[in-house]
Amino acid sequence: MEVLLVGCGRMGGAMARGWQGAHRVRVFDPMAADLPEGAERLDALADVEASGELAVVLAVKPQVFPSIAESLRPLAVRDALLVSIMAGITLQGLDDALGSARTVRTMPNTPAAIGQGITAAVAGREVRMGDFAAVNALLAPTGQVVWLDDEAQIDAVTAVSGSGPAYFFRFTEALAKAGADEGLPAALAMQLARATFTGAAALAAADPAELAELRRQVTSPGGTTAAGLAQLDQDDAIDRLARAVVEAAAARSRELAG
Repeated sequence: MEVLLVGCGRMGGAMARGWQGAHRVRVFDPMAADLPEGAERLDALADVEASGELAVVLAVKPQVFPSIAESLRPLAVRDALLVSIMAGITLQGLDDALGSARTVRTMPNTPAAIGQGITAAVAGREVRMGDFAAVNALLAPTGQVVWLDDEAQIDAVTAVSGSGPAYFFRFTEALAKAGADEGLPAALAMQLARATFTGAAALAAADPAELAELRRQVTSPGGTTAAGLAQLDQDDAIDRLARAVVEAAAARSRELAG
């Protein structure tokens, strides 16, 4: 598949790195000083040529989209498959800006850069049966793909998986700082926290057991892990915090959609 990536910021760049060797990728982003390895720079959207199926991935900031929508309309007319990763721009908003087109709205996350991402997708009304397979093939190099039945679910997806990596990074920062406060050298505390974070994630991916079971396996009654978990679970502290975080991110996603 030939891919035109419109916008190569953090998320667009992560996806382009995930596509290395899997798809031909051309990038239109006048602000991008450097492109991911293997990507070709395109100076103008009018220069787009494709010998086969063309997927246009819209990865600009939502506030930038209105200024380039008119330039994208010819691609919609040419029957390109349009895949948006822009937060807050609805399928109806895409149709209003681009005209009736084969549009798919998605929400990826940054582990796509190493093929470990997960992307939720929802199809617009003009999408054809074969487009589902095309989008799966487009996104497969970046990780898992899940399809939503209801576009309204994408705000919760944004809050859980789209923004989720940042939450885990933030907790790892806090764990390292707590270790340093307990007397460890700061660099060692960070090394321990990062390795624990990545190791636990790899174990969760490799072991089919429920997360609650994995947690029980490492928690001896009356032991150190149990003492630490008691603080997380006191008055449902960890559940209340997670709920507040997801609610805030989902609310912001809805605000962006207007």
